[in-house]
Amino acid sequence: MATERYNPRASEPKWQKAWDAKKLFEADNDDSRPKYYVLEMFPYPSGKIHIGHTRNYTMGDVVARYKRAKGFNVLHPMGWDAFGMPAENAAMQNKVHPKEWTYQNIAAMREQLKMMGLSLDWAREFATCDVDYYHRQQMLFLDFVEKGLVTRKSSKVNWDPEDMTVLANEQVIDGRGWRSGALVEQRELTQWFFKITDYAQDLLDSLEGLG
Repeated sequence: MATERYNPRASEPKWQKAWDAKKLFEADNDDSRPKYYVLEMFPYPSGKIHIGHTRNYTMGDVVARYKRAKGFNVLHPMGWDAFGMPAENAAMQNKVHPKEWTYQNIAAMREQLKMMGLSLDWAREFATCDVDYYHRQQMLFLDFVEKGLVTRKSSKVNWDPEDMTVLANEQVIDGRGWRSGALVEQRELTQWFFKITDYAQDLLDSLEGLG
């Protein structure tokens, strides 16, 4: 007996449309069930999704669906890490405004992720370059300044002379920038520091109350 080959394009859009119509994956703030939060790292909207995205969001989706099946009110949102050098560099290479380039990529990547059938709450989607989002971030930062929780001082940083940006230690591989391949320099820059270490012991002590 011949085995019929599975054709995802023939069946999956139907069920994904049904999920959307029922708002199956939208978290209800007033739901009395125990809450569970699943958040994968937001993607950079600098192109199209690749196998790394597929791996990352499949793992998170397994957890979200498992907890939902166990009776939890699951919040599983999606957003876009849309500020930074990757978007600017790609926009310059393609001779297009960064905003236009970024939102075009978001639209394309959103459709690709939806085709995967992930149990994401798209009603809560946002991008870090949305004015409403970074305006609130600015307000929070001003609150930190007002309460003396940030200071401004000079410190050495990893500087990529080609991308013209600061790199985290994890982004320096064998002395070179992970993206550009340029030799990384040590530069003294004036920058803001959050007083996180002032609360280090409180944070450690509070871990015992989690779970």
